[in-house]
Amino acid sequence: MSDAKVPHPCATAVRSLLRLALWQTHHGRPDEPAATLQRLEEAAARAATQGAHWLVTPEMALTGYLIEPAALAARAEPADGPLAQAVAAIAQRHGIGIVYGWPERHPQGGQPYNAAQAIGPDGQRLALHRKVHLFGRADAERFTPGEAVAAPFEWAGTRIGLLICYDVEQTAAVRALARQGVQLIIAPTANMLPYDDAPCLTVPRLAAEHGVAIAYANACGAEGGTRYGGLSRLVGPTGAVLASAGRGEVLLLGNVPVAPGAWV
Repeated sequence: MSDAKVPHPCATAVRSLLRLALWQTHHGRPDEPAATLQRLEEAAARAATQGAHWLVTPEMALTGYLIEPAALAARAEPADGPLAQAVAAIAQRHGIGIVYGWPERHPQGGQPYNAAQAIGPDGQRLALHRKVHLFGRADAERFTPGEAVAAPFEWAGTRIGLLICYDVEQTAAVRALARQGVQLIIAPTANMLPYDDAPCLTVPRLAAEHGVAIAYANACGAEGGTRYGGLSRLVGPTGAVLASAGRGEVLLLGNVPVAPGAWV
């Protein structure tokens, strides 16, 4: 895990730091849910030990993503289902918030939503976002698009929004959250090769244009014929990269200054 680069936070007397752990990892196998949750538990324990307040997984990290559509639909659960309960228990055990991705069961029986949920360190569900901007035919074959960007949530005095992968590349989606006073956007992602322009160019540009920090937690490794690009990063509201990863698996830690007027 030596491919992470985490800058030392500048010392200042009047700001607080929100510490994030971005878990750049391969997708869990749909036939091994217990093993995937055990890996999440281990990542949460490591992140908490290193002082992280939140752990962020990639898009659809706990179930698999570009797998056979019927197999994906079979893993779909409601927002308060067994998977959510397991994640909540992990969050409580380690005192860390968790943002994770999974296929949310459609209440009317349609294709599942590509969803991300924020569960606080006390195990309470704080926010749910359904991916609005589906990426190409692969997403369209598997998911129902969400209707709108989810409302932000408050945690420890910080206003936080959720987006998923291709959502965070859309100016309108980032702008919608910025106009609601969001300081940080958390974006579980499964960006594949060769689209490195998303983390390297688009995310820093949109962060700077709208004055928000963005936590971009990408997948790595392969899933069938798809290879994920890694390059997870934490970007400040000026577009400066505060922490960045390479291609391989890593628990990337970085600090976001969140007190009013404390951005650097």
